[in-house]
Amino acid sequence: MAALSAWFWNERFWLPHNVTWADLENPAPGVEYPKAGHLFTALPLALGIFVVRILFERFIASPCARSLHIHQGVGRRAQPNAVLEKVFTSITKNPDSRHLDGLSKQLDWEVRKVQRWFRHRRNQDKPSTHTKFCESMWRFTFYLCIFTYGFQFLWQSPWMWDTRHCWYGYPYQAMTSGLYHYYVTELAFYWSLMFSQFTDIKRKDFLIMFIHHLATVSLISFSYVNNMARVGSLVLCVHDASDFLLEAAKMANYAKYQRLCDFLFIVFSVAFFITRLVIYPIWVLNSTMFESWAIVGPYPSWWLFNVLLLVLQVLHIIWSYLIARIAIKAILRGKVGHKESSIIWVLGCDALSCWKEDGHGEQQYSGGLLL
Repeated sequence: MAALSAWFWNERFWLPHNVTWADLENPAPGVEYPKAGHLFTALPLALGIFVVRILFERFIASPCARSLHIHQGVGRRAQPNAVLEKVFTSITKNPDSRHLDGLSKQLDWEVRKVQRWFRHRRNQDKPSTHTKFCESMWRFTFYLCIFTYGFQFLWQSPWMWDTRHCWYGYPYQAMTSGLYHYYVTELAFYWSLMFSQFTDIKRKDFLIMFIHHLATVSLISFSYVNNMARVGSLVLCVHDASDFLLEAAKMANYAKYQRLCDFLFIVFSVAFFITRLVIYPIWVLNSTMFESWAIVGPYPSWWLFNVLLLVLQVLHIIWSYLIARIAIKAILRGKVGHKESSIIWVLGCDALSCWKEDGHGEQQYSGGLLL
């Protein structure tokens, strides 16, 4: 175990040349450097955030949903049938014509009736509009609060106005209480999302979003451990800037305020493009790739960090293209269509998806979170 730990915390990977872990162990009085052990604080905080979410959705979001006439309705349920249930759970949720014909003969039902049973059964597993509204309201509240806090904190930080301050004196940069609280709260929130995935209604994008949350947790933890928290705080703020607008658009959609939904989606799209395609590469990537090279110089974890940030930029471009397709349709047709077949992953993190027509004109959920 000691050998494995020594290999993982190899100084030549994590730290610039001529810097050792011992150099960071005894900072000046009143100065604290980041340590991996600090991140364990995020775990109990994540549990606390999860509890707060449950209370928020029950006592705040749910009454708001009811006031907007979004009730916890129960859709039509499929009649109990052991044969079809076994096929649904073990073989396929969307039987093809061959399966439909076989089941029709076995049960002496019309094919149309078998199709209807499967449609009703699929609908049972979909989260209700009330549930989705409460979830979006919680995320909207958190994203708005954390973005407000982060922006206010960065407004008073020198590295927001001159990103070279992210690298002056690196890695001997003190971890201030404001930066620590910002980082740990963001980390705890994404841990809480991972926890809640196992208690929420299972969606088709469960694995995708789990990997997304795990990657986000890993990136935040990685940047904290090697004391790239200053530039990391810029990355967090850039991504938080549009997330609350997305959740606001979802809430408007669930409440059937279509014009407000369309407007918010356009505003979200503009904010997304500006922050992810302009500010992020010009402000963040320029600093991590070129300013840090000139001030600190490259080393192994520096290369890894920049590769991950570049991969994120590639994803931004892909997501922006997919978002633009819906935004253009909204402008040309006057509303955001519900029949798009694209599944859009929005960062830092979230997922948008729309509805697609099945072969019989019925709207079928295509995975992810409905916009």
